[in-house]
Amino acid sequence: MAQAPADPGTPPGVDEIASTPNLKQVAYLPKTGPFASSFNTDWAFKGKYAYGGNYNGFTVYDIRNPKAPTVAAQVVCPGSQNDVSIYGNLLFLGTDSQRTNDSCDNAGSTAAVPGDRWEGIKIFDISDPLTPAYVKSVKTICGSHTQTLVPGKRRDRSVYLYVSSYNLAAADQPNCALPHDKISIVRVPLRTPADAAVVATPVLFPDGGYGGGTGQSPTTGCHDITAYPEKDIAAGACMGDGVLFDISDRTAPKVITTVRDTVNFAFWHSATFNNKATKVVFTDELGGGAGATCNTTVGPNRGADAIYDIVGRGAKRKLEFRSYFKIPRANTDTENCVAHNGSLIPVPGRDIMVQAWYQGGVSVWDFTNSRKPKEIAYWERGPISATTLVLGGSWSAYWYNGYIYSNDIVKGLDVLQLNDRRTNSARWARTDLFNAQTQDNYRHW
Repeated sequence: MAQAPADPGTPPGVDEIASTPNLKQVAYLPKTGPFASSFNTDWAFKGKYAYGGNYNGFTVYDIRNPKAPTVAAQVVCPGSQNDVSIYGNLLFLGTDSQRTNDSCDNAGSTAAVPGDRWEGIKIFDISDPLTPAYVKSVKTICGSHTQTLVPGKRRDRSVYLYVSSYNLAAADQPNCALPHDKISIVRVPLRTPADAAVVATPVLFPDGGYGGGTGQSPTTGCHDITAYPEKDIAAGACMGDGVLFDISDRTAPKVITTVRDTVNFAFWHSATFNNKATKVVFTDELGGGAGATCNTTVGPNRGADAIYDIVGRGAKRKLEFRSYFKIPRANTDTENCVAHNGSLIPVPGRDIMVQAWYQGGVSVWDFTNSRKPKEIAYWERGPISATTLVLGGSWSAYWYNGYIYSNDIVKGLDVLQLNDRRTNSARWARTDLFNAQTQDNYRHW
C-alpha cells in the first residue's frame, strides 16, 4: 500500500497508509475463503492464538510470530455479529440474528414462528485450536449482541456470561418483546459445559431507563457490559444510559449509579475502566457506526469518548463527567468513523488506551489526566472509496503481548507495533488470556 502524505491535516487517499512515526504496521493478512465477503468483528486471545469474529464464523490466527501471522483454522458458523470470548478451553460465540436452528448449518430466519427461531450463545471446545469442537448452544432473549465473561467466585467452578442485547425498533419484535430492560445471565459449569443454561434475567431498569430524545436512543437493553471481576464492578453501555454495577453477586448485578448525556451522546456503546478502576471511558456509536462523523460538521464532542471519574465508595459511588476525547483528524465524507472497541495498554502509573475508530483507523491516547486526554499515536488507511460511503475500517483494536491487533471489517488482520518512550515499559507485559470485556488488573501479569 502507498504511504500517504506526512501532513496529518491531509487525509490519505484510497488505500494509502498514514501514521505517526511511532506506530507502524508490521503485518497484514487479507480476509480469505468463506469470510472474504462478510464483516470481521471482535477479538479474543489465548496463548499464541488470536480468535477473530466474522459474520460467517471465526478465524483462528497463529500469532507465535506477530510479524508473520498465519491462518490456523476457520470455523464456518453464520450469525451476526459472532463476537467471541474465551475462558479456559471454551470459546463463546454470540449470535444476534434470528436463525433457522442452533447448528453451524443454518440460515437467516424471518418466516418461522418466533419460538422456532434461534439466537444466543454457542460454546466451542478449543483444547486443540486447530480443530474447535461445537459443544452446546444456549438460546437467549433477543439474542447475544455482545457477551461478557465473569468468572465465578471462590469455590464456584463456573463462568458466567452477561449477555447484552437490545431492541432498537422500539416495538415488539419476534424473540425480543418490549419492555426489554434486562440482560440474560448464562452459567457455564466448567467441568460440564454442556450443562450451560440461562440462570437469571435481571431487570436492570425497572423504571424503563432513558426514554430517548432527538437523535438519542432510548434504553431498551444494553449494548455492552465490561466487567472488572477483581473489583466486583462492571460498567454498562446501555443505549441511553451509562451504568456502574455491583457484581459481587454474579447472578444479581445491582445498579450503583446511572449517568446520561442528553446533549452529545446518541448511543452508549461500550466501556473501559482504567486499571485502578477509578475511571470509566464510555464510547458513543453515533450513527450506528455507519456514518461519516469524524468531520468538522459533526465536531469534537459527538461520536466521541466520554471520560468519567468514579468518586465515592461502595453504594454511594458516582460517575462524574470530566471530558470528551475524539481523534483530532478530519476524515473524508466517504469514511464511516466513530468511537469503537479498544483496550488499555499496560503502562504502570498511566492510563493509556488503544482504540479502533472504523475508517478513522487506530488511535493510541492518554487519559491519565481525565480533563485533558491527548492522542499520542495513530495509524489509518485511506477511504475504501473516494466517491461512495462504504462501511469498513477497524472494528476492534486491542493490545496483546507487545503488539496491537486490528480486525478490519473488510480488509482483514493488521498487526501494529508501537515504539514510544511513554509506552515502551508495556512491551514485556504478558498475559495468556485476553477478553476486552473482562478486565484484569495488569499489575498481576
